[in-house]
Amino acid sequence: MATAEIDDYLATLDEPKRSTLEALRRSILAVVPDAEQCISYRMPAFRVDGKVVAGFAAFKNHLSYLPHSGEVLDDLGEAVAGYTRTSGSLHFPVDEPLPDDLVRALVEATLRRIGG
Repeated sequence: MATAEIDDYLATLDEPKRSTLEALRRSILAVVPDAEQCISYRMPAFRVDGKVVAGFAAFKNHLSYLPHSGEVLDDLGEAVAGYTRTSGSLHFPVDEPLPDDLVRALVEATLRRIGG
């Protein structure tokens, strides 16, 4: 059911936002292929052992990766230095997917933080 909800979320987006977030979705699932896809706080998210480990969202002028742990972005330091961020989100351009190695580092950092 939740996979369809994420599909529905993505279907509402214009290009290139849709394809950029579809690429992010694939990158996240490559790291945690058994993650439960869900909607959390009205945004697509991925749960491992009942805990949200990643999410994403589209906004007017940018896309966001959401680690669902405030310390994760600080943990990655230089790896995220070229991106605009808040304490809980990493912003990236609507037409540039996050690199797979960065997505892997983000998800793995969250898993370490939650003990997964």
